[in-house]
Amino acid sequence: MTSTHRGPEKGCLLLQLLLVASFSQAEELLCRQRGDADNPQLSKDGDFMLGGIFSFHSSWINRQDSYTQKPLPLECTSLNFRGFQYSQAMLFAIEEINNSTELLPGISLGYKIYDVCGSIARGVRVTLALTNGNEILSSLSAPCTRPAQVQAIMGETSSSPCMAIATVIGPFHIPMISHFATCACLSDKTKYPSFLRTIPSDYYQSRALAQLVKHFGWTWVGAIRTNDDYGNNGIAIFTETAQHLGICLEYSVSFFRTDPPEKIQKIIYMIKASTSKVIVAFLSHMDMDVLIHELSNHNLTGYQWVGSESWIFDSQIAAMDINHILDGAIGLSIPKAHVSGMREFMLDFWETLFNCKFKQSKSSPGNQRECTGHEDLTGVQNSFTDMSLMPIFNNVYKGVYAVAHALHNILRCNKTCNNKILQHIKNIQFKTKEGDEVYFDENGDPAAKYEIINWQPTEHGIVDFVTVGLYDASLPADKQLNLQNNQHLVKVPLSVCSEKCPPGTRKVLQKGKPVCCYDCIRCAEGEISNITDSITCVRCHPEFWSNERRDACVKKEAEFLSYEEIMGSLLTAASLFGTCITAVVAFIFFRYRKTPIVRANNSELSFLLLFSLTLCFLCSLTFIGRPSEWSCMLRHTAFGITFVLCISCVLGKTIVVLMAFRATLPGSNVMKWFGPAQQKLSVVGFTLIQVIICILWLTISPPFPFKNFDESKHKIILECALGSAIGFWAVLGYIGLLAMLCFILAFLARKLPDNFNEAKFITFSMLIFCAVWITFIPAYVSSPGKFSVAVEIFAILASSFGLLFCIFIPKCYIILLKPEKNTKKNMMGKEALLTQSYRG
Repeated sequence: MTSTHRGPEKGCLLLQLLLVASFSQAEELLCRQRGDADNPQLSKDGDFMLGGIFSFHSSWINRQDSYTQKPLPLECTSLNFRGFQYSQAMLFAIEEINNSTELLPGISLGYKIYDVCGSIARGVRVTLALTNGNEILSSLSAPCTRPAQVQAIMGETSSSPCMAIATVIGPFHIPMISHFATCACLSDKTKYPSFLRTIPSDYYQSRALAQLVKHFGWTWVGAIRTNDDYGNNGIAIFTETAQHLGICLEYSVSFFRTDPPEKIQKIIYMIKASTSKVIVAFLSHMDMDVLIHELSNHNLTGYQWVGSESWIFDSQIAAMDINHILDGAIGLSIPKAHVSGMREFMLDFWETLFNCKFKQSKSSPGNQRECTGHEDLTGVQNSFTDMSLMPIFNNVYKGVYAVAHALHNILRCNKTCNNKILQHIKNIQFKTKEGDEVYFDENGDPAAKYEIINWQPTEHGIVDFVTVGLYDASLPADKQLNLQNNQHLVKVPLSVCSEKCPPGTRKVLQKGKPVCCYDCIRCAEGEISNITDSITCVRCHPEFWSNERRDACVKKEAEFLSYEEIMGSLLTAASLFGTCITAVVAFIFFRYRKTPIVRANNSELSFLLLFSLTLCFLCSLTFIGRPSEWSCMLRHTAFGITFVLCISCVLGKTIVVLMAFRATLPGSNVMKWFGPAQQKLSVVGFTLIQVIICILWLTISPPFPFKNFDESKHKIILECALGSAIGFWAVLGYIGLLAMLCFILAFLARKLPDNFNEAKFITFSMLIFCAVWITFIPAYVSSPGKFSVAVEIFAILASSFGLLFCIFIPKCYIILLKPEKNTKKNMMGKEALLTQSYRG
C-alpha cells in the first residue's frame, strides 16, 4: 500500500493520512507501526534508505492521559499541504532514479518520511530514530529486514528545526540536505558539519534586500521578522548591510505565530505610528499568514512591503490578501524552475485521491467527475494543484539527486575511495535533466541567485508575480543587482526620515536621532557642495568663490585700477591735463624767459622744476592698469625720484631767495658759495640720495605683483606688494624730510622785502604738499583694493597741482595779464636791491 508508484495504493495511503485526526491512528503502512510518534508516516524498503522530515501539519497539541496523567503522543493540527507537496517531490525524484538505467542501475532507493508537525523536539526524536534504527516493529509474519539507518536525511523546511537536527546528526556524519532552511548560521561547518542545502544562504538574501532598498532610495524603513533563527539572523545581516549603505531602521520588531494577539496588536500600532513607508518583512509564510490577517482587519494600506523568499512568491499569501494590503510588494524569490513530469505526478495523486480527472475527455469514464482543484476532506480550502512552489520542489528534487550521484560515485570506485557519503556529496557536481547545475561550496551552500519579484494587481483583482530583475552574488558588487524591467514596477513611494539635501547644502545630524535624520544647512560663503546629501562643504580655491546657489565655484573677478573704468579714466585725464598745463607754463616761461619775473626767479631751476612736475604727472599713469613685475618696480621708484627732483628744485629756489637777501647786507659774500653751479649740484645731490635708496630697495626686496585674496571675498585684488616695507617708507620719508625742510626755509623767507617774494608762494605750496601727504598715509592704509592705488595717484596729482599752481600760476598771471608789473623796478621794490649775481 505504500508503493511510490502512481496508483490506488499511493492514493489510499495518503487518503488515510488526510482523514486521521492524529498520526498515531495511521494504519496500513509498510511495516505496521504501533501508535508511536517515532514511526514513519511513509516508508518503503530499498537497497539504500533516505530519510525525510517534513511537516504535514503546522502545529500540535500536547496531550496527557486523563487517568494516569502520563503524556500522550502529540496531536498534530492545522493541515499543511506544503509538507505533502515537498514529500511528493521527494517521492517523485526517488521513483525517477529507481526507473533510471544510468544512475544507480539495479539499485533501489527506499525512504522513511516523518511528519514532525513543526515541532523541534519531535524533529530531533525522529532524527535519532532514522540515525539509530530504533523503530518499534510490530510482529508481522514477514518483518522488515532492511537496515534502519539512512544514508541521508531530506528536510527540514525551517531553519530552527534544521539547527537542532543538524546538531544531533553531526557526530554521525550523516548528511542532511534542506530545501528551504536559509539561515546564514547553518553555513558554520564547525557547528553543523553535515548540513547542506539546495537553497542559498540568507547571508546573500539579506545583503541583496539591503541593496534593493538602497536602489529605490528608501533610507528610512521598518522591519518585521519571525522570532526564530531564520528571522533574527536574516534581519541582523540586513541591518548590518543597511548601515553601511546609509539605511536606517525606524523600528525592528519580532513575533511568532503562536504569540498572544496583544503582541501582534502592538506591532500594528507601531506601524501606524511610524513615519516610514517601507516595511522589510523577514517572515516565514506561516507568520505572514497571521500578520496579513491583522493587517487586513486594520486596513493598513499605503505601505511598500519588501519580502524575503519565504512568502514573496507564495500564491496562498496573495490569495489571503483580499484587501490588497501587499499590492506592489517587492522581494527576492528562488529562480523559477521546471521539472518535467513532477506536476503530472502530483496531479495524478490528486486524481487518485478524489476519483476525478483534471481534463475531461470523450474517453473518460462517465462515472469520473472533473477535478476543481478545491476538493476538500478537512473543511479547509486547499491548493494542491498550485505549482507556484515549483522552485522549492526543485530544491527537494536536486537534494535527492545529489545523494543518488554520491552513492553512484561510491559504488563506481569499487571500494578504492573514501566511502563516506558526506564527503562525496560535498564534492558533487552534476546537471539535472533540465540543465540546472548542482554543486555545493565549502559551506555546503549552492550558488546565490535570486529573481526580484513585484506584486502587480491585475484587472480581475488577482496578483501577478512579475519578475523585474535578477540578483547574482557571483558577480562583482556593482553588478550583482540588476533591475532590468523598471518600467513594469508599480509606483515607488518615498520613505526617508529627511528629504535629500540638495547641492549647495550639507547634512547636519539631528541630535538623538539616527544618521538618516538630519537637517540641511546651506554652505557658508566661499564653500560649495555639488552632490546631493553631501556631509561636508568644500572650500573653493582662493581664486574662486561660491555662486549664489553654493553648488559651484566661479572664478573671482580680478580687480585693479584700469583705464576703462570711470575712476581710472578720470585720473588718467587729470594726469594728462596736469602734463598739458605744465607744458603750457613751460612754453610761457620759455616765451618770456628774458622778462624780469622769469629772470628774477632763477629760470634754470624753474625749467627744471617744470620738467620734474611733468614727470610727476606722468608717473601717476604707471599706477593705472594691470600690475606687472616691471610696472610695480617702475611706479614706486619713478614716483620717489621725480618727487625728490621736484622738491629739490623748490628747495634750491628757497635757498636762493634766502641767500639773495642775505647778500644785500654790507660785507656779505654768501652768494659766491651758492651760485648757479652750487644750486645745480644741490639738486643733483638731493636726488642722488633718493636714487641710491631706490636701488637698494630694488636690489634687496623689490615690489612685485600680488593677488590679494583677503581684501575682498568676491574679487581678486591685483596690486603691487611693497616687497620691503622699509624701502617704501624710506622713499616716502626722504620726500617728507625734504618737503619739511623746504617748508621751514620758505616760511622763514616769507616776509623778506620784495614786491614779488617767491618764498610766500613756496610756503603755501609746501603747506599744501605736506597736508596732502600727511592725510595720504591713513587714507592709503584704510582704503581697500584699487582705491588705495587711487588715493596714491590722487596724492601725486594733488601735490603736483599744488606746486604748479602756487609757484607758477601767479607768475603767468603777471606775464600774461599784468605785463606792466613785469619790470625790474617793480620786482625790486623800494627797500631791497638784488645783486647782479642773482640774475639767472
